[in-house]
Amino acid sequence: MEKTAFDEIRKIWEFYEELNEIVYVSDVDSHELVYMNRLARELHGLQSLEEVKGKKCYEVISGSLMPCAACSNEKLEQGSFWEEVCYRPVIGKKLLLKNTLMEADGRRYRFELAVNIGDWGRLGKEYEQNEVMINEGLRIALSAPTPEQSIEVLMEYIGQFFNSERAYIFEDMENGTCKNTYEWCANGVEPQKENLQAVPVEVVSLWYQRFANGESVIIGNVENIRETDPDVYEYLKPQNIQSLVVSPIISEKKIIGFYGVDNLPEKFLYHIAHMLQTLGYFLVSVLRRRNLVRRLEEMCFLDQLTGIGNRHAMNEAIAKIKPEKSIGLLYCDVMGLKRANDTKGHGAGDELLIRASECLEREFGEYNLFRVGGDEFLVLCEGISEEELLKRVELVREDMKKSDAMMALGFVWRADGRQSPDALIAEADNRMYEEKMEWYMKKEKLL
Repeated sequence: MEKTAFDEIRKIWEFYEELNEIVYVSDVDSHELVYMNRLARELHGLQSLEEVKGKKCYEVISGSLMPCAACSNEKLEQGSFWEEVCYRPVIGKKLLLKNTLMEADGRRYRFELAVNIGDWGRLGKEYEQNEVMINEGLRIALSAPTPEQSIEVLMEYIGQFFNSERAYIFEDMENGTCKNTYEWCANGVEPQKENLQAVPVEVVSLWYQRFANGESVIIGNVENIRETDPDVYEYLKPQNIQSLVVSPIISEKKIIGFYGVDNLPEKFLYHIAHMLQTLGYFLVSVLRRRNLVRRLEEMCFLDQLTGIGNRHAMNEAIAKIKPEKSIGLLYCDVMGLKRANDTKGHGAGDELLIRASECLEREFGEYNLFRVGGDEFLVLCEGISEEELLKRVELVREDMKKSDAMMALGFVWRADGRQSPDALIAEADNRMYEEKMEWYMKKEKLL
């Protein structure tokens, strides 16, 4: 078999297999790792080159979910080396990087030789490492395209850096509970997020007293709080938590939650607490960005009166219809809206629209609901059977009478979603119009 340029370059890489420096090779365009020498594999817990295949360089080397914001790939040139110094928390080392560009068989490769210039371990040389760790964590988090992903990346980074089993965020809710909103778990650790969606704040009241003084909570051995804080003990013990550090999340002098890590080296707990408090300022900023984005999304995709989706949301949902699933459409027109507005004022008209939307939510709440016009609503149901659709339509009719919110209804059902959505909506709209005309004709006869 004829050897290719790639085969020749691979031979060069094999020269570095037993080198005492770290060597990585990755595809510049796809970020896929194609080679790591023995030392690199050992540091990252990989046994063979087969385990390297298919992995992204930023996942393995930086512990990130996406390409690094400061990636230097575009600075690389053939025949010259680009040098930089960075700290890699995944392996706990400060490295001098020497990078160059190699090309073979139409592909571009990043060749990186990393020289260890600061083997601190994960938590050595505390004060010098603080700044490096924090800056690197923020850099990786800020490389994410959305605030949600920034938070997820930061939790992953914190969890890995502290060699913990879990990293998480709890946020205060308005009903007196706190909710586990983000969670990272090490391999083999069972997630707990779903079990921690409504924790009464009173359970961690002692924690909040510490938070109010600007302090973190440090538990070196959970058995030590069995008698002094039994409520917390009852939550922590079933999660197999032996130790933890949690720090407050404070915004505008108000505690809005806390975040922390579980099951970590006991001798570093106080140092970890200090670092978490420092990172908390950044975390508050990202949470604010997230809330702003959510608010903007609500304004763009939610009807401000009823709280259900608007036309933009409807178009998004229609674009995601899966052709293999059954589909049901219910088109609704609120009866008597103009009369309510003219005789009782627009406030009464708004109340009528809200009552109508609540009828639909009670019977179709798990499906997609939209307000598509002044007095028109659309319900989009994927994966619903024809029998179930008919049953729920009848329940809506009963609910309308009880709620004093009459609507004309038109519905269609198909065994799959291959027909044009516009055609289905038009058919449901026509049936709704027929029912509306029939309603008015009956009303005229009564008069």
